[in-house]
Amino acid sequence: MFPATRSSSRLSLLLLLTLLLVVSVADAIQLDDQLMNWVLIQHGPAAQQRLKDWQRLNNLIEKAPVDRQLELVNRFFNRAEFVDDIDHWGKEDYWATPVELLATNGGDCEDFAIAKYLTLKAAGVPDEQLRVVYVKSLVLDQAHMILAWYQTPDAEPLILDNLINEIKPASQRTDLEPVYSFNGEGLWRNKSARERARIGTANELERWRDLNQRLIEPLQQ
Repeated sequence: MFPATRSSSRLSLLLLLTLLLVVSVADAIQLDDQLMNWVLIQHGPAAQQRLKDWQRLNNLIEKAPVDRQLELVNRFFNRAEFVDDIDHWGKEDYWATPVELLATNGGDCEDFAIAKYLTLKAAGVPDEQLRVVYVKSLVLDQAHMILAWYQTPDAEPLILDNLINEIKPASQRTDLEPVYSFNGEGLWRNKSARERARIGTANELERWRDLNQRLIEPLQQ
């Protein structure tokens, strides 16, 4: 874990400003000028540049082969600092939007996995090929979250993880024990990386609903 000294008072401001983020999962990422100006004032030019780099990344990978998309997105977000939610947001468990992650240059495993998922989906990777997976890290002996990419529904997935930059097949990540997974289409209980049973929709996850509201609601003054 990395210590953080950021004030949790940023949370209420970012909750409002991230509503200006327009993420179309079928189109390119677009960032509102008001949001970009606020990030510059509150967090400085480096934070604003990270958001510009994110938009540039999306434009770069739209027509790239999928293996290149996975590699670039995984490495891009892994540059951010790992910070526990309680230190970063003043909450025990908070799922941040990509703007919140990049503006503050920090987040935990859920934030990394979700940012990668949304970015790849916006770049045109089909939703059915992506799963945000809640796992148990056997090495850390704690809950962890990663992103999995499936070439076909029954294929062995590739794992995008904030713990390492190298993308490996699930069979080579014996340190991870899958528990459940989700995307925009469903929620699954995982018996293994390949075996899973659908148990509902992602909207049954309260924090996922909350995150999506912050992505799509109009700005409330």
